[in-house]
Amino acid sequence: MAEINKEIVESDEVTLLQTERNLEDPGAGVNERRSKRTSMKKLYFRRFMRNKVAVVGVFILLALILFAIIGPWVTEWNWEDPDFMALGEPPSAEHWFGTQIAGYDLFAQCAHAVGRSLTIGFSVAIATTLISAIVGTATAYAGALGPRGRWLEKAMLSVINFLLIMPAFLIIGLIITGKGGSWQLLILVLIIFGWMGSARVIWSLSMSLREREFVTAARYMGVPGIKILWRHMVPNIGSLLVIQMTLGVQSTVMAETSFSFLGLGLKAPDVSLGSLLSIGSDSLVSSPWLFYFPAGILTMITLAAAFVADGLRDALDPNSQAGGKA
Repeated sequence: MAEINKEIVESDEVTLLQTERNLEDPGAGVNERRSKRTSMKKLYFRRFMRNKVAVVGVFILLALILFAIIGPWVTEWNWEDPDFMALGEPPSAEHWFGTQIAGYDLFAQCAHAVGRSLTIGFSVAIATTLISAIVGTATAYAGALGPRGRWLEKAMLSVINFLLIMPAFLIIGLIITGKGGSWQLLILVLIIFGWMGSARVIWSLSMSLREREFVTAARYMGVPGIKILWRHMVPNIGSLLVIQMTLGVQSTVMAETSFSFLGLGLKAPDVSLGSLLSIGSDSLVSSPWLFYFPAGILTMITLAAAFVADGLRDALDPNSQAGGKA
């Protein structure tokens, strides 16, 4: 009996200590319970890390970014300074990727070209994703505002459809060629002609969002349309926008490469992966390293972006079974 009474007293003391701790910090119990819950960011991260191919893609992209940043500092040759004592030389201890016919160090030029191509790719992808998100959701939201809103929706869709049927590739090539092949202008032109297709896809997805209860309630409560777009509609398609931006990097790099390869993009003395491939294709038999090194780097960029986009899709899509169970 004494032992039982002792256990009861000890349990009462523990309960009393917990009660005092809760009185001193009322939110302690709540915080402890919340800490046991997995946040959405951790959940997405875990699902993404389960996709080993996507993780490899991240490492490849990081390696290419480091190559673009550190590459010019680890070689004694500048991408703009030719070595007239080594014209068209194969890879060696002095020139790791070999030299071009004009004597330019291919390693230094590839490092500069990767930085230039990734700068164009990320800039255009981010800008076009934001524009398409705003235009697509705004167009869908306008259709829920009555007859005038539906008329505005039809007008905006007509503009998007008209821009989609324009020969954008030819127009971009003519503009860039006429202005001397500036990479800043190339970014601007690719942004202007690169958001329409994505905006139409976002519009079709947002048509169901505009009928949801939280959007209707916000409208009846007098919330401004801009806040409804940014707080309710755009966040609900955030996963799509992240995947679209990742794939946009890939498609933009490929577009820039195509323009430069055909001589419609960046002009000398600036270089990109497309211009390096164009130079290498002219001497593919006699100097194959001039083509294969830029081609290998371009392949790594496209594959890495595709791997990361696939991993993001599996991580952000709640219906996907590829990311495993939470």
